[in-house]
Amino acid sequence: MRRRDVHRIPNISYGDAGRRNLLDIYRHRDAPQNAPVLIYFHGGGYASGAKNREARPLLYGLADQGWVCISANYRLRPQTTFPGHQIDAKKVIAWVREHASEHGADPSRLFVAGSSAGSNMAALCALTPNDPMFQPGFESADTSVTAAICLYGYYGHYFGDPPDEPPPPLQPQGYIHRSAPPFLIAHGTKDTRGTVEGARNFVAQLRRASESTVVYAELPGGQHSFDVYHSPRFEAVVDGVEAFAAWILAAPAGSE
Repeated sequence: MRRRDVHRIPNISYGDAGRRNLLDIYRHRDAPQNAPVLIYFHGGGYASGAKNREARPLLYGLADQGWVCISANYRLRPQTTFPGHQIDAKKVIAWVREHASEHGADPSRLFVAGSSAGSNMAALCALTPNDPMFQPGFESADTSVTAAICLYGYYGHYFGDPPDEPPPPLQPQGYIHRSAPPFLIAHGTKDTRGTVEGARNFVAQLRRASESTVVYAELPGGQHSFDVYHSPRFEAVVDGVEAFAAWILAAPAGSE
């Protein structure tokens, strides 16, 4: 999925955890100016995965359209546990706020995205702007985002968990509020890792509480990890992300 017009700048450090605190930048070779920026977090159950394995059609596609895209590693189990992963995600946002302009990006137009566990991280980033719990040592950094894009995430009650129990701390349902930014959530109906019922439940809770738009795309027959390989299904998701982002960016402030 590499594109000749897109330049990848690999392995930029955003923290002090070695290779687990590295990020890659994807941008058009024509050096964009004031481009919107997308931060992407990979999946892997917080125990595996890497920044260059998933969502490459999305990263290259948006970069080819003039975006600046960032895919980041983060600390995994057993090196850390919650909220360590989330603190790293916030560090990436803080890094973008400070350095994005050096790469032609406008950090005031910042989308956060992820797959599987990375989807949970993206959702939590969107729902906890500037929360000091997730920003130890950099509490003053602005970690708010414009919108969130969540692909086949875990949303609390999956693998038969009782629906009457509250979600565990790393699940985004516990942080929903009326001022949440817009969300795009895509999930496959045949997902055997994070159930479609969990995704529907998360969407319903967001729509009840949030004043912003919540877009839900359910993919018939879609399995977990549908963004690992290039496919017509994921091309359609990329098209949907582009349309969602264009609509959000074109909307007057506060009207989403």
